[in-house]
Amino acid sequence: MRQRINDAVKAAMKSGDKARLATLRLVTAAIKDRDLAQAAGADPVGDAEIVTVLQKMLKQRRESIDVYRKNGREELAAQEEAEIAVIDEYLPKQMDDAETRQAVAGTIADTGAAGLKDMGKVMAALKEKYAGTMDFGKASALVKELLK
Repeated sequence: MRQRINDAVKAAMKSGDKARLATLRLVTAAIKDRDLAQAAGADPVGDAEIVTVLQKMLKQRRESIDVYRKNGREELAAQEEAEIAVIDEYLPKQMDDAETRQAVAGTIADTGAAGLKDMGKVMAALKEKYAGTMDFGKASALVKELLK
């Protein structure tokens, strides 16, 4: 994934797409920050960690869009939306509601969860198996619903 992003930076430089280039540079900077935050001498972060960084960046931009729109700053909201579009290209496809429900039900069956006290065990199994492809906010609500 890191190489794919670096290749995209080079392509954006060659094509002169300044907005895309700026967003990709923000992405590479965030990844480098995460690399530096690791213990000295450790390997660079892997794809799973890069996905986490990208998801955090998306969340920040979505929050910024809400603030900008509340304050009547549509041009800044549009810029954030453009950044979201670029960042989203590098994330794995997110599961839809039906796929999420099926995965949650299967994980509940696999873990033998019987009640809300087992919610942590189910969520841990989901995060291990579906990291980067599942919205865990939605999944948490589904787990509660199905374990009642």
